Amino acid sequence: MHKVVDKGFEALAKLSAFFVLIVLAAIFWVLFKEAEPAIETFGLEFLTNQKWAPNLEIFGGAPAIFGSIVSTFLAMIIATPIAIGIAIFLTEIAFEKLKTPIGTAIEMLAAIPSIIYGMWGLFYFAPLMREWFGGNGLGLLTAAIVLSIMILPFMAAITRDSMNTTPHILKESAYALGATKWDVIKDVVIPYAKAGIIGSIILALGRAIGETMAVTFVMGNVHRIPKELTDPATSIPVTLANEFTEADSDLYYSSLFYLALILFVISFIVIAIAKFYFLKKSRSAK
Repeated sequence: MHKVVDKGFEALAKLSAFFVLIVLAAIFWVLFKEAEPAIETFGLEFLTNQKWAPNLEIFGGAPAIFGSIVSTFLAMIIATPIAIGIAIFLTEIAFEKLKTPIGTAIEMLAAIPSIIYGMWGLFYFAPLMREWFGGNGLGLLTAAIVLSIMILPFMAAITRDSMNTTPHILKESAYALGATKWDVIKDVVIPYAKAGIIGSIILALGRAIGETMAVTFVMGNVHRIPKELTDPATSIPVTLANEFTEADSDLYYSSLFYLALILFVISFIVIAIAKFYFLKKSRSAK
């Protein structure tokens, strides 16, 4: 009887794993088939062409690709050190009475829908950016900052939980040898939690690169590569959200799927590199 149950459980686990691969392949196949007319028409020139003119049926994805990559990169640069700092404070520095309310606040921020971040960015943060840098306040930098605030709670919460797994005996041994609090954090806690920290960065990266609503409100939706970070721009999710219902020709429709396919490939490559190189390297270094 136990063997039958074990075999059944093994078969169910295999089916679940293969189901994930099937879904992934199915998504890629649908995107590719729908994007095929645009691929045949524009080829790889679509990746470098900066002109987006639906009325002339000229489509170039360079501004949207640029906006997606740069906004995500800036958001990660802003959010990562702050998230690690929050996690260090909560695990090693804060008083016990502060840990619970701050930790709860972080979890509440993580639960806020992205559209709320977008509305907050449009009606509160964009006017501040307008006062500080001029223009209309909408642009690549505004989108990156709002995006960094949105992904910050995920990174901070996961990093905090990872740091909390550090055995107390390791920290106590370091203190017994004369290490300072900074030495313990730098040489014991962070190395022990490195895999978890990188994992949090990977999860945040996956959410940031495909985020739509929060960025749609504050990026400006202008199809050109900005000369300055404060200039209006666009990204692949923003273009898809704003223009998918406006696609009035087969080539227009297919070009949007071409952008979606590019976003899928970029996400897959970036997360695969992070997952199989950096995470593997951190684990092998232990």
